[in-house]
Amino acid sequence: MSAAKRDYHEDDIRAGLVGSVMGNDPVKANELQKIAVEESRLGIPLIIGFDVIHGLRGVFPIAIAEAGSFDDDLMERTARMAAEESRAYGISWNFAPMLDVARDARWGRVSEGPGEDPYLASRFARAKIRGLQGRTDSAETYVAACVKHFVAYSTCEGGRDYNTTSMSVSQLYNVYLPPFKAAVEEGAATAMASFMASFNDLNGVPCTVNAWTLRDILKGAYGMEGFVVSDANGIRECVSHGIAANERDAGVQAAKAGLDMDMGTHIFRDHLKKAIEDGLLPVEVVDEAVRRILTVKTWLGLFERPYTPEETIRAYAEALPESHAALCREAAEKSIVLLKNEGNILPIKRDAKVSLVGSLAGNAGEVVGAWSMGWEKKDCVSILDGLRNAGATVRYYPCGGPEGELNEDEIQSACNDGDVIVAVVGELISMSGEASSKADITLPGKQRELLERLTASGKPVVTVLMNGRPLALGWEAERLPVLLEAWHLGIQMGNAVASVIFGDVNPSGKLTSSFPFVTGQEPTYYNHPNTGRPAGKSKFTSKYLDAPAKALYPFGYGLSYTTFAYENLRVTDTGDSLDIAVTVRNTGSREGTEVAQFYIRDVTASLVRPVKELKGYRRVALSPGEAREVRLTLSKRNLGFYDNRGEYVLEDGLFRVYAGGDSENVLEQELDVRF
Repeated sequence: MSAAKRDYHEDDIRAGLVGSVMGNDPVKANELQKIAVEESRLGIPLIIGFDVIHGLRGVFPIAIAEAGSFDDDLMERTARMAAEESRAYGISWNFAPMLDVARDARWGRVSEGPGEDPYLASRFARAKIRGLQGRTDSAETYVAACVKHFVAYSTCEGGRDYNTTSMSVSQLYNVYLPPFKAAVEEGAATAMASFMASFNDLNGVPCTVNAWTLRDILKGAYGMEGFVVSDANGIRECVSHGIAANERDAGVQAAKAGLDMDMGTHIFRDHLKKAIEDGLLPVEVVDEAVRRILTVKTWLGLFERPYTPEETIRAYAEALPESHAALCREAAEKSIVLLKNEGNILPIKRDAKVSLVGSLAGNAGEVVGAWSMGWEKKDCVSILDGLRNAGATVRYYPCGGPEGELNEDEIQSACNDGDVIVAVVGELISMSGEASSKADITLPGKQRELLERLTASGKPVVTVLMNGRPLALGWEAERLPVLLEAWHLGIQMGNAVASVIFGDVNPSGKLTSSFPFVTGQEPTYYNHPNTGRPAGKSKFTSKYLDAPAKALYPFGYGLSYTTFAYENLRVTDTGDSLDIAVTVRNTGSREGTEVAQFYIRDVTASLVRPVKELKGYRRVALSPGEAREVRLTLSKRNLGFYDNRGEYVLEDGLFRVYAGGDSENVLEQELDVRF
């Protein structure tokens, strides 16, 4: 059966009824642009968008992984690479970055965002906006970002995608809005960017028609001058929500609320003109939306340069630039998190005979992760290929995976043949991402049974995880000697994993989301508010009878092939800021890079505050035995919080300052702070 031919709506473009399209075919983009510019009455160019979430052809790690590099410069450079590739493919509008703070790993789209912490997500936001939009010296180096999803989409009830969300004003302002505010401040406030309204309702009002979030907060308080687009079919879904009687009603509500562009339906096109004529919608609302969209198109240079040059198309059609592949590999290497290394099994010796086990290990198409739509298989390096590229003596046994039965003969051969067993387990791409919520986030299929059989052999087993969400790993952490969290790392995944396994690269990645022991602990996150009965030995405290109260692996956690010690935390009140210093020492025998993390707690406040809040981090490379003082100047302005009226307040009182290698293992110092 032949595939259905896509309708590009050429006649509608010619009639001036289409202002934007989606696609990543530069030849077709030029054809459609030619119709818009040369055959329509007004000659207004199209803005062509695409879901370039973590790279186009040069796919780098999914966001939950890349943010774990805690490397702002890296995150900016990968975004710039994505912008350059997008322009080469005729794309001037990227539906990225995704900035939803996500605390429930059952939600599949946790893979697309930077994790559970609003501060890290805000740093991620700024880096991505700089990368996508910061270099405007050439039309080939920048795109318009589409910051998404506005807002609180990630708090869908039960972790079930598209579900309802409810929260206090203070929670919205303190946790879910900060990354979007940071994006605006970094450059999305001017007429250079767009925002995407989320599917969900927030406290009963769908974000597609939510004037408070779109007009009052985003366009009003934050001053965002670009345009707001619906998510796919979002306006029509307001009828299903039950807040609009029909499509015309939904379109009028959306336009009044501040939505400027309709994605996926013809509701604006079909109904707004008549709504204006009937007095249901002021024409000024449509005029404003048009102005915002045209301003972004102007900033992109589409009126002067609507077409992608043929030489650019040819250059990218031939091969991925080597520099892009190298950057994808660097990002992948920095995103890998070592969770457990009992007996220092890793790194393994180069001359060891390796039994590589698991169907994921040899599948190059599974390395890219969810929402990767422009990659070519010839660019993808599987873990099997990566080990071979590293010169390993490897035999491959695809004897088990996320789906299907186990191959008993192959399991036995793998146990007999290798000096070391490398087991690659996890999720298929289809098991995370949009519409991929899960009620059970343990390893799917018979993979635990596979691991049990492998460890029973007595051979050292290195477990490599390929997944798009935090997994419940209580069983694995208890029984397996090595856990290497490799996420979905993009086209260079195999080479990156091999470089860490053989010790060419010392892992430095940290977790951006807490990992639970069992699924029932979700949502699990480090920066939770305290209760009147915090978890303790007493029965009548906030805990489970059948699971630990804390995460298995907390936010910020990640081991190295060396060890680090934190010493001599010092906090000085300088009047306007806190000067924080801590000594980090490499106490092992290898050079390594540590991510020093700084947290605070407002001990007594007018609202219950989190037990810890990340306020800064520094990557520090240290030779064996080397010690370095790591400093952070924290403005007192950043010690405040938003109250339940959405107002930012600063309150005198006792604060605790923490420094350490993750959110749990920290040094602390108390001080009384006056503003």
